[in-house]
Amino acid sequence: MGRKDHVSETPATALLRANGVPFTEHPYEYLEHGGAEHSAQVLGVDPFTVVKTLVMEDEKARPLVVLMHGNRKVSTKNLARQIGAKSVEPCKPEVANRHSGYLVGGTSPFGTRRQMPVYIEETILGLPKIAINGGRRGYLVGIDPQVCVRLLGAKPVRCALAD
Repeated sequence: MGRKDHVSETPATALLRANGVPFTEHPYEYLEHGGAEHSAQVLGVDPFTVVKTLVMEDEKARPLVVLMHGNRKVSTKNLARQIGAKSVEPCKPEVANRHSGYLVGGTSPFGTRRQMPVYIEETILGLPKIAINGGRRGYLVGIDPQVCVRLLGAKPVRCALAD
């Protein structure tokens, strides 16, 4: 790893370091709308182990975060039912940016501007390691998925739709 691969601190990495969480850094060439599938391909990892951070809102416009496998979509119906909401839908990008403090495409669940409830697809917790956004576009960090439960209080849900 040359010096150019070092990524400057983000609120996410600062939070991980402050909590003594070991993580690996994986910078990659960001592609607009490339999503988790693109980053997985560039980094040579299974998109199932790349976790997307999605900012959504319930019918009262209360924000929440959903952590989902990179190659799966969220069933908003199933999610709403499991969290006791009438409905859930993705936030508009500018709203998501405001809640998280990050730019869409570079959203990390760690170090968000607003405290939001976090829900994690249950099967992610069975993985030995995940790659998740480190707080900027083109930058993933590799961590143990249990960190999401420990640091974020992420609640397991079952709301994945197969692609």
